[in-house]
Amino acid sequence: MLAVVGAVIVLCGFGGCVAALSSDDSDDTTSTTTVTAPVPGEPSPAAEPPKSDIAPAGSAVRDGKFEFVVTAVDAPVKTVGDNPYLQKTAQGEYILVHINVTNISDQPQTYFADNQKLIDSQGRKFGNDTMAAINVNPETSIGSPINPGNTLPVTIAFDVPPGTVPAALELHDSMFSGGAKVSLQ
Repeated sequence: MLAVVGAVIVLCGFGGCVAALSSDDSDDTTSTTTVTAPVPGEPSPAAEPPKSDIAPAGSAVRDGKFEFVVTAVDAPVKTVGDNPYLQKTAQGEYILVHINVTNISDQPQTYFADNQKLIDSQGRKFGNDTMAAINVNPETSIGSPINPGNTLPVTIAFDVPPGTVPAALELHDSMFSGGAKVSLQ
């Protein structure tokens, strides 16, 4: 009975959060667009090239309370793990990405490999395979607290189709953060 009451309370709380986040308190229902035409005889301002939101390979990138540095990308493998009873075989092949995660805040912060995404050359996103990650770094694959100023080396395992070309990594402080992208090429 207590479980049912608890579930109802959790659902009501979740529904209230969703309603609060999706409500629009704005009374402004009109919009204005201003267009400025160039003055004849004056040079038009040079258009700035679009800035990439992907940092160059090897760069430190920050998202939330973490700084990330990609240290290596391994060649694809079919199976991970040293223990023959716990080995994990990929549906396709595993791409293992090694990163250093540094807590740049003044509070302990928990790192989750499941928040990280691999982006291939076709723009497809791939998530971490937790069971494979456990085989390559059992202490840091599920959720690892990192104290302020400390750095944790981790390996993320992505199960991708054979022949996938990794292009970038999207790194997140949490599942709700905007993320930071770094090139893998």
